[in-house]
Amino acid sequence: MTAPVLSVRDLRVAFRTDDGTVSAVDGVTFDVAPGEVLAVVGESGCGKSVTAMSIAGLLPDSATVTGSVRLRGTELVGAPEAALRAVRGNEIAYIFQEPMTSLNPVFTVGGQIAETLRIHQRLSRRAALDRAAELLALVGIPEPRRRVRDYPHQFSGGMRQRVMIAMALACDPAVLVADEPTTALDVTVQAAVLDLLRDLGTRLGTAIVLITHDLGVVADIADRVLVMYAGRPVETAGTEALFDGPRHHYTLGLLGAVPTAAGRGGERRLREIPGLVPVLHAQPDACTFADRCPAADARCSAAAPALLPADPGAHRVACWNPSGG
Repeated sequence: MTAPVLSVRDLRVAFRTDDGTVSAVDGVTFDVAPGEVLAVVGESGCGKSVTAMSIAGLLPDSATVTGSVRLRGTELVGAPEAALRAVRGNEIAYIFQEPMTSLNPVFTVGGQIAETLRIHQRLSRRAALDRAAELLALVGIPEPRRRVRDYPHQFSGGMRQRVMIAMALACDPAVLVADEPTTALDVTVQAAVLDLLRDLGTRLGTAIVLITHDLGVVADIADRVLVMYAGRPVETAGTEALFDGPRHHYTLGLLGAVPTAAGRGGERRLREIPGLVPVLHAQPDACTFADRCPAADARCSAAAPALLPADPGAHRVACWNPSGG
C-alpha cells in the first residue's frame, strides 16, 4: 500500500470569541496518498473549510489547533511560521472557491503565478514568466504566452479558476487542497475543471483534498469520502461504498436531499433533515446529530460514538445505531 503523503490525526480547532470558545473541528482523522482524491463533505458550517485551512496553518490567531498534521512525516501543527511559509504554495497548495477575490485585480495573471515561482523556486523573472505560460497551457488556456500579460477581469469565471489551478500547481505540490473549486461555475465549465483536477492528480501524483457540499462532484472525482457534521467526522468510506450503502443517518439525509429527475408520477419532494444544527460553543459528550436522527435512543444523548469500522473494509461510521447499508 502506498504511504500517505498527508496524515491528519485527531485534529481539533477551537476559536476564542466574545461569547466563549467555539469548537469548530473536533477529532478529524484522515490520510491521503499520492494521486488520491479525498472528498470532505457536509453542509455549510460543518468544519470543512476550517479543516482545510488548519492543514497549513492558515487560521487566525484566535484559533487554537491541536492534534497532528504530518506532511511526509514532518509535523506541521506548532511548526514555526517560517517553516509553514516554506510549505504553503510550495508543498501544500490551495485552490479557493472564488477566484475573483483570490486573484489580485491590479496584477497580470502571469505575474501572480511567477511570484510563487520566484519565492519558492528562486527562478529569475524571465524564467518564472516562461514557466507561468507553460502552466497556463497545462490547464488548457489557449495562447498562454499572450495571456500571461492579461489581467483577471479579462478572463471568464472558468478561465480564472484554471488560473488558480495553474498557480496552485506552479511548484509541483505534494498536496492540493481544493475548497469548493467549482462554486458558481456552470455545469459545462464545472465538468472541465473536474476533468482537469482528475487528470493532474493521476499524471502528477498529487494528493488532492476536495472540500465540497456537492455530492455530484464527489461521485464524479473522489476516491474516498469523509462526511462531517457539526465539526466531527461521522462517516468515511470509499466513494462507491458510501453511495451504495451509507451507514450514518446524516449521510442518508444528505443523499436524500440530492435532486433527481422526477419519475412518471411527477415531481419528487426533496427529503429534508428535520431540526437545526447544534450550537458549537460547547460540544456535548453525546452524538451531535441525536436531536435530528430518526434512530436516536437514550445512549445517543449520553455519549459520543467513536468512528469505528462498519464492515471488514475501510468503511467507518460514528453511530450507535447505524443503518443497514
